[in-house]
Amino acid sequence: MPNLALDLPNVSSLEDEEAKDLLRSYVREHRQQRSDQARAHLAELWKDTVLEFIGDRKIVAGFVSTHFEPPTLELCKVIADAGKTLLLPKLGPGLTRAWGYFKGVDDLVQMAPGRPPEPSGPAFDNEILLDVDVIVLPALLMSYAGERLGQGGGWYDRALKEKGEQTLVGAMVFPEELVHSHIPQTEFDVPIPYVLRPAEIVETTAAQQ
Repeated sequence: MPNLALDLPNVSSLEDEEAKDLLRSYVREHRQQRSDQARAHLAELWKDTVLEFIGDRKIVAGFVSTHFEPPTLELCKVIADAGKTLLLPKLGPGLTRAWGYFKGVDDLVQMAPGRPPEPSGPAFDNEILLDVDVIVLPALLMSYAGERLGQGGGWYDRALKEKGEQTLVGAMVFPEELVHSHIPQTEFDVPIPYVLRPAEIVETTAAQQ
């Protein structure tokens, strides 16, 4: 197995968006070093960790991973089998981003090239997050300060502004992607209170704010 230690490039001299783009490219390339076998092993660990994070809460918003992201396809099934209601991202009217109810792995369909599979039923806008107890979202990097680096579209940051005040939020990253260094942020970025590593739930300083 290759050395998967994450040695991030120095971006201190760059503007925030330029720095974020450089970090995204670095992490995406780094993720490709992890073998399918290693990803499958971590996926098994994540099942118990995410279920522990959800606890007795009933309504969960999650995501279906692409190939190099923390694997969630089987995790979606595990969450549903635990008796939870699960919402997943999907395309809405006019290619807007929306949410749909998970009805099983066999119900997921790929609606557009390059997108992960999504529920085939009706699409709901971000207002549905007001009723959600837990949000589990993807990230490329997380800091102990709760700073998140996403894929760059800003959709999750906009969605998080629609959640309820008591909604529990955690971001899934591979073990080495939780870092002590500062991750550049803009006024649109939303701090994340919890990080979900494969076998560990980490509370960031954002959880105390």
